[in-house]
Amino acid sequence: MEHIRSSFLKYLYKMSSTATPASPENTDASAAGSDDSSDRELQNAVIRFAGNSQDGIQSIGAFLAKLAGRSAREVMTYMTIPSTIAGGPSIFQVHLGSGEVLSPGDEADFLFAFYQHSYDDHLNSLKDGGICIYDTDHVEEVKKDERGILHVGLPITSITVEAIGGSARDRGKNIMVLGLVAQIFQLNREKLSTLIEKQFGRKGEGVFRNAMLAFDAGYAYAVGDLLGGDFDLKEGTGAKEGKMTTDGNTALTYGLLAGGVRYGAGYPITPWSSIMELLRSELPKYGGLFVQAEDELAAVSLAMGMSFAGHLAITGSSGPGLSLKMEALSYATMAELPLIIVNVQRGGPSTGLPTSVEQSDLMQAIYGSHGDSPRIVIAPRNVEDCFYVAVEACELAKKYSCPVIILTDQGLATRIEAFKEPDLDSIVVEVKPDLSERPEDWSPYPIDGATVHAPPGSPMAGGKYPVVTGLEHDEWGHPSGSPEVHAKMNARRREKIKKVADNIPLPKVCGEESGDTLIVGWGSTWGPIREATLRAQEKGLSVSSIHIRHVHPLANGLETIFDNFKDIVVVEMNDEGLYGNGQLATLLRARYCNPNIRSVCKTDGLNFKIKEILAGIDAGATATS
Repeated sequence: MEHIRSSFLKYLYKMSSTATPASPENTDASAAGSDDSSDRELQNAVIRFAGNSQDGIQSIGAFLAKLAGRSAREVMTYMTIPSTIAGGPSIFQVHLGSGEVLSPGDEADFLFAFYQHSYDDHLNSLKDGGICIYDTDHVEEVKKDERGILHVGLPITSITVEAIGGSARDRGKNIMVLGLVAQIFQLNREKLSTLIEKQFGRKGEGVFRNAMLAFDAGYAYAVGDLLGGDFDLKEGTGAKEGKMTTDGNTALTYGLLAGGVRYGAGYPITPWSSIMELLRSELPKYGGLFVQAEDELAAVSLAMGMSFAGHLAITGSSGPGLSLKMEALSYATMAELPLIIVNVQRGGPSTGLPTSVEQSDLMQAIYGSHGDSPRIVIAPRNVEDCFYVAVEACELAKKYSCPVIILTDQGLATRIEAFKEPDLDSIVVEVKPDLSERPEDWSPYPIDGATVHAPPGSPMAGGKYPVVTGLEHDEWGHPSGSPEVHAKMNARRREKIKKVADNIPLPKVCGEESGDTLIVGWGSTWGPIREATLRAQEKGLSVSSIHIRHVHPLANGLETIFDNFKDIVVVEMNDEGLYGNGQLATLLRARYCNPNIRSVCKTDGLNFKIKEILAGIDAGATATS
């Protein structure tokens, strides 16, 4: 057990690159060493980098996010990537703040445009009075707008080529821009250099040297003179030590490992694949195994076999793959096998928008299989929660011996956040098959008791051995066509899942517990909803919000919260459907018969902006006034 904990610490530190916390006397501001009175103090900064996927746009944001993890700053990122192998336009937006950061930001304060199309497509993402820094080697036409935007043209490509020389051409201009950002915001050069060394040092001395040449070229460029001074991005008052920085898929994977998952199987599909790859490399270190199967049905079937053998097993996919797994998931419900299924949702239907965000698999997750197949469905709200939801999913699967689906999405999968390091000593568990002898009165599927499987090889005191089958069965798993047995077993499987709700706490209300409007969300909409709620409250509006983490079964008593509000707005990233409501709103209206429940939906493949949520609230208020 101690080996597992120490290994987790090692790999968590490795993935977050925050093993050495910043000391109070070595802050970013002090490292810059500038007392220039023209420096402007910022509490928050939203920076958007726009270019092509081949330019390493994501690397710039990732370095800044890791730097935030080494300081008291908060961070949240947002990225878009093309769905084609050939690549194409891409952006990475990072929101750095000295206080709580709840969203990647509706509008950018700074835009770095690498190409003409980057400039044309993203200039409108800047707020009024923002700053656009563009590459004069590629951007030839600059718009004259009336929004007070400051345009600063720099020969970014030429500077990079001159700094690196040789045959590198313009490779490395992302690191040159990182140097510019470090200078503009007086970021800690030493820490960034350490991060660059960790990233490129293992690729060879020449690669690292070129990266540092590009970084230093940007850091030394006197762009502050063109901006009228540099910016002092405050570090904040939060804790510097014990923080980690990572993305949602990585956090979820380590949550599964901490919860006891040691075996699994899957098939690659965006945006689930990075979870599969990390499990494939990490599970053998803990005596486990991950198998890449030939297709989705084979993957879930392999995972069920691992579960039948007494292990806690994992499979996963995105929406199309979950559809293919549904026949086997119905078997897992009938056999009552503990199984974790991860669905990293993306835009659909069909191949849809494979690199964009959506929350359109909720109904499939709950009702997707044939027959009555009750299961547990939970959804993390942010990157940190990905870790803890994975741990909880393991606990629920073991306790109730059933499939548990984790509904995350592309936005959470790729988003980078900084958060407090988990207390691994109190979390990490090791799940091993229970091969103890079963007494004579034991049965795996007792009508009035909990499911307790016996892995193959478990001694049976009575000499009678159980069967695991997809056919309806009696208490021993032996197939039965009895109408009475089928009715009792259906009720048993249903009531088992209903009992889960008895232990689910009611979601906390952000704001007053009664009033005019209650915003309801699930999954990755938590941050934007919370920020929209706080902004509405600052304007004096009677707005509160809750976030539903356990979407099936729902917590008991939700109606007591709903009854205290006149307007209940469910914000979700799926279509309003034939009857005018999103998927969660449809469930809530059916469950609570409350006509005040309505939807604010979107399906553009992008996360909710704060202003979109506020507009949805206003639209409802106008319609009912």
